Amino acid sequence: MDLSALRTIRIAACDLNGQMRGKRLPAGLADKLGEGAARMPLSVLNVDIWGRDIEDSPLVFETGDADGILMPTERGAVPMPWLATPSALVPMTMMLEDGRPFLGDPRQVLSHVMQRYSDRGWSVSAATELEFILIDDGGAQPLPPIDPLTGRALDQQSVLSIAELDAYDAFFTDLYDGAEAMDIPAQDAISEAGLGQFEINLIHQDAMRAADDTWLFKALVKGIARKHGFAATFMAKPYDAEAGNGMHVHFSVTDETGANIFDNGGPEGTPALHSAVAGCLAAMRDSTLVFAPHGNSYARLVPGAHAPTSAAWAYENRTAAIRIPGGNHKARRIEHRVSGGDINPYLMLATVLGAALVGIEDAMTPPPPSDGNIYEIEGLPQLASDWGEAIDLFENSPLIARILPPMAIRNLVMTKRQELAGFTAKPQDSHWLSWLESV
Repeated sequence: MDLSALRTIRIAACDLNGQMRGKRLPAGLADKLGEGAARMPLSVLNVDIWGRDIEDSPLVFETGDADGILMPTERGAVPMPWLATPSALVPMTMMLEDGRPFLGDPRQVLSHVMQRYSDRGWSVSAATELEFILIDDGGAQPLPPIDPLTGRALDQQSVLSIAELDAYDAFFTDLYDGAEAMDIPAQDAISEAGLGQFEINLIHQDAMRAADDTWLFKALVKGIARKHGFAATFMAKPYDAEAGNGMHVHFSVTDETGANIFDNGGPEGTPALHSAVAGCLAAMRDSTLVFAPHGNSYARLVPGAHAPTSAAWAYENRTAAIRIPGGNHKARRIEHRVSGGDINPYLMLATVLGAALVGIEDAMTPPPPSDGNIYEIEGLPQLASDWGEAIDLFENSPLIARILPPMAIRNLVMTKRQELAGFTAKPQDSHWLSWLESV
């Protein structure tokens, strides 16, 4: 990206809740970023949903709230088309003073997991499907946005409606133009089942790039929505009676020859695919906190709401947590359907891919694939039922300890316990705004 026409830049890394934390700088300082000139307290990537320090965190007073070094990622600068002033965002990652990666940085956590694939000579490709809801957030509760064509608030669902997409043509045109400018490969858009709900898919690509694009695209969607006079939210369940926002991820693995290790030439997939599925299923209940990181997330995980509630897998079945899509065998892949739209994409991919690799390493065997309506099948392992249970399961899981670095586990647990306590003390009607603004 040509930085000569810019007036300002932003440098930002991703915190545990997926929020951008960083600084605004004059554009002329951009050429110094690669020299390690940008510093920020390590604790900043481990703040709660309100941006507060975590009480008793060893990253704060115990270590003197020490700085880490922010280094540009390989992504480089991207424009910020939602701003009036010509500006660019430089995605950063956090390093320790001695040059080691800081494993409290979610991007470094994903890199840590990806290295284990690289050590085998394997590469991982992934794609995300992002659901979001357009809303009017000017009042005490979320309301549907104004339809630009009628001037009236939306009042009904309109799944796969071309008319609803066209009603928001100006928004989507700016959104796709922004994605092209940021080099984010946005593909098809659809109107979804919820009121004012839409979905956009990103292309199958290198897993780290997929996580970067997902993180950046969420910021783009929110920014462009504000330019058009409404808000966009990836909150898991803005309305009790409407569909929630999910974020499905597809992934496949290729070996050093470029062959898909999940492809056996037929629809069933290889033993490696089955073991990866088994690993994902084995870790799923203990991973619920990553897939449902906020109290509101659990309103989405209910039977019959197009969100999984149990650890099951199936071929071409969208009621399953793990779906093996049909189609050309050369593109054989796993679709993990548990995550809400409110997740941190780096932590989500690190957990999913780490669980799959554990399954392969241990040659795990999954149960038989399920058929029919999986909500009606009894005896399946269930996801955590609430936020508190999810925190406990995540903290004490031997499988999670094999998947994620100890620092990442500790920091996420401390953060979520503080948030749980904070929301318990707050009036119920103030919860939605905090989640809306922070996911």
